[in-house]
Amino acid sequence: MSEATERQIERGSTWLGRLLALGGFSAGVKADLSAPLAHSPAAVDKHDEVVWLSIEADDLSDAQVEMLVGDRGCVLDAIQYMASLELNLHMQPDAQLPFVVDLDGYRDRRLEALRSLVDEAAAAVQGSGQEFEIHALSSAERRQVHTIFKDNFPELETFSRGKEPDRCLVVRPK
Repeated sequence: MSEATERQIERGSTWLGRLLALGGFSAGVKADLSAPLAHSPAAVDKHDEVVWLSIEADDLSDAQVEMLVGDRGCVLDAIQYMASLELNLHMQPDAQLPFVVDLDGYRDRRLEALRSLVDEAAAAVQGSGQEFEIHALSSAERRQVHTIFKDNFPELETFSRGKEPDRCLVVRPK
């Protein structure tokens, strides 16, 4: 691991720790460099590794965990977006790293739920031959679902339809 990467990881951990403290949350942050997963499909195309910033839930109440995750991960997504913007600002493109912010294993649980949803939608389309709409996904989740379909169901195509907040993902046979 390069010295620049180590600095980025440390900056990420420090930044998230400060953000949590400013919000009144007493939680540690664990930072790791790991291979990208479907949590961050954009990172797969550009980077071999992503920085995982995991908020440690040990000292948080259930209500605080729920607040930090938000509805379908919207607060975690917002924190992750801010982290990527702030931590990559003024960095050379080749020095930028994608950041994934997680709390209490939420990203893995949500990815598993999205994979189940993809399997159900694929079965419905394959069985009926008709298009199927998936509602109530954030833009980040729609990107994940597009990627999961592309990687696992080449006979199906996906696209987004509508405008926020009612935008949905459509699945249909190619």
